[in-house]
Amino acid sequence: MLRGGGASLIVELAEPIPRILHWGADLGELGPGDLGALRLTASGVVAHNSPAQPRQLSVLPTEADVWSGTPGIEGFFVGGTAFLRLALTGFEVSPSGSELDLLLTDELLAVRVSIHYGLDRFGILAVRASVTRPAGPALSAFVVSGLNVLLPVPGRAVETLDFTGKWGRERSPQRRRLDFGTQVRESRRGRPSLDSPYLAAVGTESFGFRHGEVWAVHVGWSGNQRYVTERLPEGAGVHHGTLGGGELLLPGEIVLGPGQGYQAPTVYFAWSGEGLDGIAGAFHAMLRDRPGHPAQPRPLLVNTWEAVYFDHDLTTLLTLIDKAAAVGAERVVLDDGWFEGRRDDSNGLGDWFVDKKVWPEGLWPVVERARSHGMQFGLWFEPEMVNLGSRIIGEHPDWLLAPTRGAGPAIRNQHVLNLGHPAAWDYVFGRIDALVSEYSIDYIKWDHNRELHEAARRDANDRPGVNAQTLALYRMLDALKSRHPSLEIESCASGGGRVDLGILQHTDRVWTSDCNDPVERQQIQRWTAQLIPPELMGAHVASARSHTTNRTSALSFRLVTSLFGHAGIEEDLTRASAAELEAYTAWAALYKRVRGLIHSGRLARADLPDDACLFHGVVAHDRSQALFAWACLATSGAVESGRVRFPGLDPSRDYRVTLPAEAGFPQLHERAPEWLGTARAGSLTVSGRLLTAIGLPMPTLDPEQAMLLELHAEPGPGEPQDRSSRA
Repeated sequence: MLRGGGASLIVELAEPIPRILHWGADLGELGPGDLGALRLTASGVVAHNSPAQPRQLSVLPTEADVWSGTPGIEGFFVGGTAFLRLALTGFEVSPSGSELDLLLTDELLAVRVSIHYGLDRFGILAVRASVTRPAGPALSAFVVSGLNVLLPVPGRAVETLDFTGKWGRERSPQRRRLDFGTQVRESRRGRPSLDSPYLAAVGTESFGFRHGEVWAVHVGWSGNQRYVTERLPEGAGVHHGTLGGGELLLPGEIVLGPGQGYQAPTVYFAWSGEGLDGIAGAFHAMLRDRPGHPAQPRPLLVNTWEAVYFDHDLTTLLTLIDKAAAVGAERVVLDDGWFEGRRDDSNGLGDWFVDKKVWPEGLWPVVERARSHGMQFGLWFEPEMVNLGSRIIGEHPDWLLAPTRGAGPAIRNQHVLNLGHPAAWDYVFGRIDALVSEYSIDYIKWDHNRELHEAARRDANDRPGVNAQTLALYRMLDALKSRHPSLEIESCASGGGRVDLGILQHTDRVWTSDCNDPVERQQIQRWTAQLIPPELMGAHVASARSHTTNRTSALSFRLVTSLFGHAGIEEDLTRASAAELEAYTAWAALYKRVRGLIHSGRLARADLPDDACLFHGVVAHDRSQALFAWACLATSGAVESGRVRFPGLDPSRDYRVTLPAEAGFPQLHERAPEWLGTARAGSLTVSGRLLTAIGLPMPTLDPEQAMLLELHAEPGPGEPQDRSSRA
């Protein structure tokens, strides 16, 4: 039995294959009687037209278990069988009781499968599986087609939630019933991509942010993926169905000879009895507990992309840096367009040399101007991609990740460089390492603007290379960080196309979306936060008119929306009015004041009956302070929004409610409720019991408006008066 974070996993170490008795709520410390009862009641009926023994759900279900669902392991021997008969040949439980290792072996066919379960103190169950062949006499090669981790879900799990999306609208939720059959979501794009399932969840009827029981899975991998939600008529033993996933392997991608092995990516599972916010809280806590998680305040940055695009005029850029420093920015990132031949997106990728025609003094003028203001400097790269006209492809066409018969269609005028090729890897690493060293670069925006199709390694058989490409990427990121320990790296992929826990083991933040339209961003950030904490999500303020939707939005709405992440600015500040610069300056000061709370607290999202409005925020772990946003995206049928409850607060404390003025104040659609004026004056105090039980009647805002509410618990006897957020 593994226990942690209010969850537990119970596995019976039975012959020939261990079976899963329970995954979900922590059942406590079970004695021999309860364990015996659990084991006894874990066997179902012997149905008509079924095996003589009750069906079980093993830790690695296959046809040998008379399992008719998605198999735990798929593969075949070249010229031979596709059927394995694995048996338990070893196990180990860690002294802490939080980890379990299993070894399953098919002695006749010389295949070994290892499965590691680790349940942390936050309730996240991380499962890693691998398959190996022993060294020895010549054996028939074993082609691995899939290695999936599957866990059971009970009968009360009746609804599913996962995600889809497109460029500029990533992580759009979709819900359906958990009916009979297999629901498979796959990414065959060489990365999780914009329509990534992201996180698959099943739960009790109408589960929401703050209520319901939820079981969830995330595949922590930056290549091809598979998510499975399955319900067979015969169930999964006594369980209702299964939930799981793994890497989607292309045909012939993994072929194991003697002494070779395949390590599947980590698959993460979480259970919550407190809705989706419970799942999010567990993942956020796990990520924040990593040794490499950012420990310093996340600097406010200015990115040049939407400000200047490819127009790298030095005078404009220097003025932009001066303006950015004046409003309070702490980092400037020079985006696409700085290297040879890069005047648009048709050429230059792959030749990572500063364009001397545009930058006769190198990048030193912008680097030195940024550093003169005490700002960090970052640079954009797209290391995995090339234009066919680049020098390196002219000299090394074998470095393409494409069939030897020729590259297929371009996407955004580019093709993929095979980082699995040792010489190509060395070249790209050398160029990035040289530039980081020369300019003491603090930050890399690492982009990835096309999907991988026909990802052939150009070897003797044109084997698929997505797995090798992903592992080579991880090695390069790690090598750069090893050489430059203070370097931060952002994962960007056509916006939010590579947001997963695999890439976040090697990077420091993700670019949430190329869409900075605050209406779209409210939803994108709302659901990205289901897995990723705010400090790892890039959230930028851009120009009034969005370049992705052409919608025009109020500055205050843009500022409030961008506050709940790792904030940045993409608007061309050289064209901003004095009033706009003043607003940015006030907002930057607010961000620095509250980022300590936003980047460490617990996510709190309210379940509302009206989809036109959102209420979300962050609450300190000791519940002494909170910051909420009330956002209206459209008009509502009702005249009044009515009372909205504040999730996550302490019912036993009193809270002072204020409306921070630094982000501006929204336009009201109806007359303001009376309490709003008292809160603006800083003299509204409400008990946590009222705030959590019945809430406050929220003002009816004009469409595309938002309002901040800051709460501080009134100090008790002997406590200090000042509870303001710290940077």
